[in-house]
Amino acid sequence: MFDIQTQLFEGQDIRFGPIDHEKDPGVESKWTHDSEFMRLMETSPARPMPAAMIKKQYEKLEKQVEEDKNLYHFMIRAKVDDRLIGKAVIQWIEWTNGNGFIRIGIGASEDRRKGYGTQALRMLLRFAFAELNLFRVSAAAPEYNEGAIALLQKFGFVQEVCRRKALERDGRRWDLYIFGLLNDEWRNQA
Repeated sequence: MFDIQTQLFEGQDIRFGPIDHEKDPGVESKWTHDSEFMRLMETSPARPMPAAMIKKQYEKLEKQVEEDKNLYHFMIRAKVDDRLIGKAVIQWIEWTNGNGFIRIGIGASEDRRKGYGTQALRMLLRFAFAELNLFRVSAAAPEYNEGAIALLQKFGFVQEVCRRKALERDGRRWDLYIFGLLNDEWRNQA
């Protein structure tokens, strides 16, 4: 299915890379000013953050990656110009059970709906299942994030949980769905 020559961290148009502490904070700071992105990516309240605060978060994140050993964080970059376009994460890994939780976000609105999320999810699942040998991965998507739900279903994720009315946005309550994909299911379609 996959051989040793298959690139782990490169797709057709994107690649996974580490944090660039000089350039990335300014880019991600702009994303925090985009309430649409923040509401698609986070369930906590959206708030704009300065680049200096993002840089501190990166330092904390890298320390957590090193200490906890249950978190993999990748910056998604466009291959053509090495521009930061998003982030991909495997977190809350339970090594004894082979479980992990994934998140992907494409930051700027002009970079969405270009297939970057599909490429990133394909790469992240390959890393989770073929490299880390996880048994299953889970992902959460708010009811209003139709793009994320469609993407997860495209890759064979199954809705396993509906946390009814778990999120409040603009005076309305929304369900939060939890999806799951097993290693065998991924291998059968990959």
